[in-house]
Amino acid sequence: MDPNRFKDAFAKLEVLDDRLSYKVRRSSQNRSTELEKLDERVRDVAEMVLELKDVVRELMLAIAAKPGSKPAESG
Repeated sequence: MDPNRFKDAFAKLEVLDDRLSYKVRRSSQNRSTELEKLDERVRDVAEMVLELKDVVRELMLAIAAKPGSKPAESG
């Protein structure tokens, strides 16, 4: 395992959480059935899922990597 790469991936996860979790975990009092609001929430969840996929991939690569190895370009 590459601890530096793992630490970097975990930091990305924390940034993602800080940036998007509040949008996904909105209060039940503010729920609206307006199509525009639902569409916005779906986009927020989709954005979070796609970024989470990238972070999980990076975590898996960090676990499989040798310490000090250079990260592969993600794409």
